[in-house]
Amino acid sequence: MLRSVSHKMLPTVSLVGFIAVWQFAASFWPPELFPSPLVVAKAFRELADMGVLWSHIGVSLARFTTAYLAAIIFAIPLGLFLGRNPLCRHAIDPLVQVLRPISPIAWFPLAVLWFGIGNAPAIFIIFLAAFYPVLLSTISAVVGIPPVYLKVANNFGAKPGAVFLRVIIPAAFPGIMVGLHIAVGTAWIHLVAGEMLGAQSGLGYMIVDARNFLRTDWIMAGMLLIGIIGLVINQAMRRAEQWLGRRWGGVA
Repeated sequence: MLRSVSHKMLPTVSLVGFIAVWQFAASFWPPELFPSPLVVAKAFRELADMGVLWSHIGVSLARFTTAYLAAIIFAIPLGLFLGRNPLCRHAIDPLVQVLRPISPIAWFPLAVLWFGIGNAPAIFIIFLAAFYPVLLSTISAVVGIPPVYLKVANNFGAKPGAVFLRVIIPAAFPGIMVGLHIAVGTAWIHLVAGEMLGAQSGLGYMIVDARNFLRTDWIMAGMLLIGIIGLVINQAMRRAEQWLGRRWGGVA
């Protein structure tokens, strides 16, 4: 019991330790250069009272959700198809390996030329950041399915559709989720980068705008908010993963 309580307290202890170190470091700098936790907390309240905080959060989440879901919709079916078709996978692999290492930010000049200024370039950048991790993890997960699973299904006379839905997808699910977790992080990072480069709203834009006014407290408030929202998204994905795992007979 005591061990369980102490284990649950560890995140709180680390958080308190981080704030203490932050406060100590801030004491050596003027607030204009390195604001303390209390100053940043006041900045949160100031931004909320101004009414800009929630609008920027809403815009960023809308962009992220749109691009991330689009990446999933395209990448998972394509990954399942390529994972089950070695010839097609062999044909398209060189193209994927050429495009994958290109940073999504490198696409930004073209994205602005193609889509103009606004939501579309940022969504395109986020889509690219999320697409390849999901695609490659899905292919790897399907290729890595033990052949005995498919042999057992065939021996029981399962139809191709049933094999796909009841064997391939559940067996590949853990590997696909790895890609989804990686894609969340890369997509969220590039969301902020995209908003810094060409958007007129969102958390990335808010940070750049705060820099123009030399408001380091607003900058750090935006950075913390990005981290907190990223944590919430990741935890929500873990809950969804556990729910699906229980439904398909995985470990609870």
